[in-house]
Amino acid sequence: MVLARRFFLCAILLLFLSALPLSLGAQVQDAAERARLQAELDQIERDIANNKGTLSELQKKRTSLERDISILDNKIKTAQLQIKQTDLALKQLQGGISEKQSAIRELDAKALRSEESLAQILRRTREIDDLTIVELALGGSLSDLFQDIDNFEAIQRSLDVSFAQISALREDLSGRKQALEEEEDEAQKVRTAQVLAKQAVERDEKEKQGILTATKGVEKSYEQIIAQKQRQADAIRAALFGLRDSEAIPFGTAYEYAKAASASTGVRPALVLAILTQESDLGVNVGSCYVTNLLTGGGVGKNTGRAISNVMKAPRDTTPFQTITEALGRDWSNTPVSCPQGSGYGGAMGPAQFIPSTWMLYKTRLAAASGETFPNPWNARTAVFATAFLMKDNGADEGTRTAERRAALKYFAGANWNKAANARYGDSVMEHVDEIQAEIDILEGR
Repeated sequence: MVLARRFFLCAILLLFLSALPLSLGAQVQDAAERARLQAELDQIERDIANNKGTLSELQKKRTSLERDISILDNKIKTAQLQIKQTDLALKQLQGGISEKQSAIRELDAKALRSEESLAQILRRTREIDDLTIVELALGGSLSDLFQDIDNFEAIQRSLDVSFAQISALREDLSGRKQALEEEEDEAQKVRTAQVLAKQAVERDEKEKQGILTATKGVEKSYEQIIAQKQRQADAIRAALFGLRDSEAIPFGTAYEYAKAASASTGVRPALVLAILTQESDLGVNVGSCYVTNLLTGGGVGKNTGRAISNVMKAPRDTTPFQTITEALGRDWSNTPVSCPQGSGYGGAMGPAQFIPSTWMLYKTRLAAASGETFPNPWNARTAVFATAFLMKDNGADEGTRTAERRAALKYFAGANWNKAANARYGDSVMEHVDEIQAEIDILEGR
């Protein structure tokens, strides 16, 4: 009986140790580092806002060589600030991700310790249950017997509490893992925004150098270039409009599709085409992948053949992806989708870059609009309608520039659309809108 009492004491001690809280280091980031990063971010956001104010004033001025070079310089500076902004945002997110990973490891170990302790108690209680009163009595004095029985009953009562605690622990663990997944997805969006900012710097530098080379800084030469652009309607109409993971189509055809989608949704054709242009640009820079395992969502790079995990989230997207490809007679293992950036998920399909689970939500509306029995994500016309539907649902049909930019950010980042580090996506889309609207105006003779 002395041995039994010792066992109960050890069991209680094990349960106590397993319930100890997580270490302070796993719960909080270094406060000074967090404050420093936030202060830098706040300053950069103020600088970006000032630059945008300057840009707005420049755009009101008469078209001239000096004005347009100043506009390009302003855009380059803004994009460079946005690159710094995303760098800092990634550092913040990486700190949070490391913190959550550490907390998950400790919670996992804590839950395991609790379960092992309970397993020992349960094994011992089963052994004691098997003993008769006579056998228990022979093990010590009568007072020892009653004391052990009381201890045994107390432990049994505590088991129910312990089981509930472990259940809560596992639920906490599951919640932390979901939060980690969301933070990793946010980090992926920030990385994409960084790619866009770098693209903007390269594009505007190239345009600036092209103008300076063509005009040699002479205003009259620039005026001749502007006049020449007004005579480009036929060239614009015939120019190929790039589509991600699909064949390019003539711009004129893409515009006709966008006008039809606009008639159904109220979303401006230039905005629909700007989103598709944005996604096509991203596809060139981040590449495409193939899914090779529907159970895990793992795959390989389309051009490299390198093994990549998290190409698609299983089973949320792998199951509908298999349904979509089989319905369209495609080989799912040889159908390109977006690659993951960082530790998030890829798996978006076709020009409109819908993930499979979202495509299935729009399937009925798209079938009615496209006339297809099963809407094809890789069909140009269907992709245009899909983009317009989602942009309408995001509020783009309000028609204001603010609403259009907000809808574009929601298209990209969902609930995180208002995070400052994602702003470059919205800015880039609206820059494409202005370029495409200028081409549309030429086509329409405005």
